[in-house]
Amino acid sequence: MKFSAVADPPSDFLPTNVENARECPRERLASLGSAALTEGELLSLVLRTGSSLPGATEISQKLLARYGSLCGLSRCSLEELSRFKGVGPTRAARLFAAFGLARRLSAESIRRERIDSPERVFQLLGVEMRLLRQESLRVILLDTRYQLMRVEEVSRGTINESIAHPRDIFAPVFSAAAYAFVLVHNHPSGDPAPSEADRLLTQQLVKAAKLLQVQLSDHVILGSPDNGRTPWFSFKQTGLL
Repeated sequence: MKFSAVADPPSDFLPTNVENARECPRERLASLGSAALTEGELLSLVLRTGSSLPGATEISQKLLARYGSLCGLSRCSLEELSRFKGVGPTRAARLFAAFGLARRLSAESIRRERIDSPERVFQLLGVEMRLLRQESLRVILLDTRYQLMRVEEVSRGTINESIAHPRDIFAPVFSAAAYAFVLVHNHPSGDPAPSEADRLLTQQLVKAAKLLQVQLSDHVILGSPDNGRTPWFSFKQTGLL
């Protein structure tokens, strides 16, 4: 019995879903999961709002090139995203909302846990605050079980300084009748090492907290985990509180 060689079928006869799995991010997402897609491809799926607005892949590449990374892109305001050529209000809103959901998801799991370590503080606010372009000073208000009551921003400063008086910091603590609080601020540079002003403010707060009989649990500075460094500085952990 003789067998004749059978040539590979032309590409026109390949199953449509196979071609799409090779070409289309949406099909690859469904068949292979998000880990198989690049950041640009995932971004293009968020930006793709309909056939009337083509070019999502190209726009995604331009956005990443302009802002350097997803981290840089996530720092953009809604207005700034809307002004980017090819994005517009609709795509900007989708992208802004996607980053907002990511930040909330990262903090959701910690809300019912004891916030009693800098690691917990970073889980709660690290993703959000390390994306800010200015320093933000916040208080994490805690109940008697050291569980979260709420977070309040006390002040928003410049790229390297956040101005606040101790009375502004204690005001939300007393307003919420909190048992304890953690003071948190970010360093937009990514380096969480404390400045002399940070040290002075902490010393003032320690004295005031004792006088007012309020538990200052910690002062945590948040940075970025670049070069493998710890992305926070804890005054309590280092024995300065």
